[in-house]
Amino acid sequence: VIRAKISGEKIVSPSNSSSAYMKMIQYEIKLIKASGNLLHMFKGFEKVKDIQYVYTPVFSSLCGVKLDSSNKVQYLLSGNMLNDGKVSIGLCDFVEPWDNLSLSQKKNLNYRYQSGCDCRIATCNTVPCTTSEDSECLWTDWFLDNSLSGEQARHFACIKRSDGSCSWYRGGPPPDKDFLDMSDP
Repeated sequence: VIRAKISGEKIVSPSNSSSAYMKMIQYEIKLIKASGNLLHMFKGFEKVKDIQYVYTPVFSSLCGVKLDSSNKVQYLLSGNMLNDGKVSIGLCDFVEPWDNLSLSQKKNLNYRYQSGCDCRIATCNTVPCTTSEDSECLWTDWFLDNSLSGEQARHFACIKRSDGSCSWYRGGPPPDKDFLDMSDP
């Protein structure tokens, strides 16, 4: 999960294939530097220290993603590491212009989401829906709003509480040791 600009693109083919369906777009990226010259790499730095390119299928029917390569748009990019060490992005990954993110999402990326790594998000598809464990947060955006970017996704983070259970947290300063369910006024 990184924050980056796209500074170039070209079509590449695997050396062992001439099929048009195997072609990939190679996006050259520039990681955005945060304060103190640190790079905005929110997750994955334990697997790769420096990312120069991300890859996506040429065709949207194969989940290829079209990005602005003019070096003007900042993106939040999430993807997967392939067996050969390349980073792949697709339509099922979270790929969003940085300016489209809510203030809560930007703040949560810097701290809060990491606090929820021991938590699981359970999707509510039909009623009744409940969580099966204390370590789950029930996500209802898809059921209530038919949306992947509803109120919970844009403004809340699923955080582990001091008693070991997980619950939705909205806004405010980072949760402290005595965190309880709370929200900004």
